[in-house]
Amino acid sequence: MNEARLERRPEGLTAVTEGWFVVNVADAAWVHNDFFGAACIIEGDDVHFSQIGYTIGVIQPGRPSGMYHREGNQEDFLVLRGECLLIVEGEERQLRAGDFVHCPPGADHIFVGAGDGPCVIFMAGSRLNPKEIVYPRDETALRHGAGVETETTKPPGAYERFPKWQPGRPDDVPPIPWA
Repeated sequence: MNEARLERRPEGLTAVTEGWFVVNVADAAWVHNDFFGAACIIEGDDVHFSQIGYTIGVIQPGRPSGMYHREGNQEDFLVLRGECLLIVEGEERQLRAGDFVHCPPGADHIFVGAGDGPCVIFMAGSRLNPKEIVYPRDETALRHGAGVETETTKPPGAYERFPKWQPGRPDDVPPIPWA
């Protein structure tokens, strides 16, 4: 197996060929959104991980990480820093650094930043089954700005009212805990 070639792009270091690689999260590809926060997405447009996808999300207090949804794949989350509110199956759960969340396929969920500063979450999702996504209407998610008025299976419909993600790591992302 060859080492992948990493290329510096506006969003950060990105694998552009298949193979193994090492990249520091501080240098990796990041995107940001004025509403949803920032995310380090380890893989790039040229190289996709076929079995598991990884993201490090940074959400601000009172802001969701995305829209309340469920998928046909397992997802797992580890809160690395700060606090957040997990909305899962219409229920609220307060989380803090060190809390792990497992969502089997079909579990409705989303995170909303809480506390005094940014929340950093390591996210991993299986890609072994066909990806199905549903954005259900949920009153709890709507109360926190993370819900849709009408259920949809189309991501563009769920996100059309929000700003588009932009390449690059914004200045307000807190230092990575281990950097």
